Amino acid sequence: MNRVRAKLALYVADVFASVPRKDQRTKGDCYLRGLMLDGRRKSIQAMASRLPDGIEQNLQQFVNQSTWDPVPVQRRICDRMLPLVNPTAWVIDDVSLPKDGRMSVAVAPQYCGALGKRANCQVAVSVHAASDTASCPVPGHVGWMDAT
Repeated sequence: MNRVRAKLALYVADVFASVPRKDQRTKGDCYLRGLMLDGRRKSIQAMASRLPDGIEQNLQQFVNQSTWDPVPVQRRICDRMLPLVNPTAWVIDDVSLPKDGRMSVAVAPQYCGALGKRANCQVAVSVHAASDTASCPVPGHVGWMDAT
């Protein structure tokens, strides 16, 4: 178990190296451990309840309000994942998010795959590196489709 903890600490130090503040990196470590724990629910509240140092407000603030840039973290995770995935295909997919209002970016009446009909929604495009055994999203290749 100590070996796993040591490897996770090295991983966290590597992928969160671009995060400027130590307290943010510490919260990132806690958040990743929460994602890795057993349990079906990976909500902030559920993860905080399973972590000995999991303070719900800290995790919530890390995910929703911290000022760190997620793109370098996502890129570093992808850099580490690509050799493991050994992609044999690049999957381009659209993701539709039903929305009630019109205040979010790119919300419009359009075909919504999640609902199987035309509805008020956002549609994003993502790119994933994929093989027979694994896949990972490729950061920087996600964008909102033109809703017009």
